[in-house]
Amino acid sequence: DDLYKKISEYEEATKESNGVSDKLDCDIRDVTKKVQKFDTRMEETMEQLQQSSSKMEEAEKDFKDKEDDVNAQNRRVLLLEEESRISVEKLATIVLKLAVMSKDADNIVKGCRHWESKTMNNEVEIEELDKNTREARRIGSDNEMKYD
Repeated sequence: DDLYKKISEYEEATKESNGVSDKLDCDIRDVTKKVQKFDTRMEETMEQLQQSSSKMEEAEKDFKDKEDDVNAQNRRVLLLEEESRISVEKLATIVLKLAVMSKDADNIVKGCRHWESKTMNNEVEIEELDKNTREARRIGSDNEMKYD
């Protein structure tokens, strides 16, 4: 009888242990599934991180290229501004020279008009003298005829 009791207790303990074991096996399966889900999520997150890192590197490269372009354009602008400043200075010098030449040309034209006026006055005077000379010759020849 004691043996049956012990066997019965052992069988009961075995059933309880098997029940606990089954429950723990289910818990292990659940935890394993959760771990697998976390592993999958972690892999997906790592892939996203890698893609984001790749995009970030590409964006940084593009940014560096654009920054280099901006720096090159800034240098070009500085060169063009310097070129413009030099051109403005040359233009100012040329305009000043042109003004001086224009003033000289005005003085030359004024001198030409003065000499033209003098020449015309001299021509008028020469014509009057020539006329007076002809008149004097005519009078002289008339007087010679009268004298003869």
